[in-house]
Amino acid sequence: MTTARGEWYFTSMAHSDSRRRFLKWMGAGTAAAALSTVFPFLSPSRQQVWASPRNHSNGSTEDTIEPGLPRRALGRTGVQTGLFSLGGEATVQTASRRETAEEILNRAIDLGVNYIDTSPRYGNGGSETNIGHVMRDRRGEVFLATKTHDRSYDGTMRLVEQSLKRLQTDHLDLYQLHNVRVHNDLDRAFADDGAIHALERLKREKVVGNIGITGHRDPTVLLRGIREHSFDTILMSLNAADRYYEPFQEELLETAVEQELGIIAMKVAAVGRVFREDGITSMEQALGYVLSLPVSTAIIGISTVKELEENVRIAQRFEPYSREQMREVEQLVSHYEREANFFKHHW
Repeated sequence: MTTARGEWYFTSMAHSDSRRRFLKWMGAGTAAAALSTVFPFLSPSRQQVWASPRNHSNGSTEDTIEPGLPRRALGRTGVQTGLFSLGGEATVQTASRRETAEEILNRAIDLGVNYIDTSPRYGNGGSETNIGHVMRDRRGEVFLATKTHDRSYDGTMRLVEQSLKRLQTDHLDLYQLHNVRVHNDLDRAFADDGAIHALERLKREKVVGNIGITGHRDPTVLLRGIREHSFDTILMSLNAADRYYEPFQEELLETAVEQELGIIAMKVAAVGRVFREDGITSMEQALGYVLSLPVSTAIIGISTVKELEENVRIAQRFEPYSREQMREVEQLVSHYEREANFFKHHW
């Protein structure tokens, strides 16, 4: 491979000090070593902090996995999260599958997953409700995040009250502006009667610990968002196809790192569309690629306990990809990148 990971990552920053500094360190060692120097929260001393969750095991074959996940700092929040985190979609959002959802949630926490992300829109409240049944007994073991899709102050205040009730808690660790797609979303949220003032008030009153912004459509909109407001976290789409169209992993990711935001990756598997027999064939490739970027954690929706355990195993044995490995994974998806970026085009 002729293109170094640092070279493509900083393509849009040809004259920046960050790029020159990065490339200098790239020449001194591996991609992993360089990343650790430029982005301290990726260094081994910060990464290999292991959880010690209590065990709710029932004695089944799930006991074959040793509990614990390597952790990274969630930006400047003061929190460390496991490399793999649980998204509130798939089975977890399905109200009719409450028993299986609770099994997934409890098993995830047992194995060291300490970040759970949801939204009132997932399953029309079903995700928050299912998570709430588990939070009733295990709230203190997780960093709990949900969102507001309403752009107004009053609408957001109504939504947060509903979310707290469904989640069976009196506080949230993170409350986020959900699915910010176009500039009008920001105009409305940042207006005098906009949602951002609700988030700020909730944070002042300690109903929420941190505030964030999320999106998977247009990186320039999110870039404007984090430049115009001081968020604590950003949830953005990142996968091996990202660099081929409207990439999130260039200026937006660089700026988020500079601002020391907690960076949460989503759409790692593009709702399964990143996998093809003639392309990326395993979650190990998909997740390994994303975790080799300067992110705090990656959230993934889970359908079964077996699927959960596979992701935990991948995170447990993860080692940052070399620059050659990153390019190889990108090339695997190059001939179907539009399909793996479908959410940028259609959602």
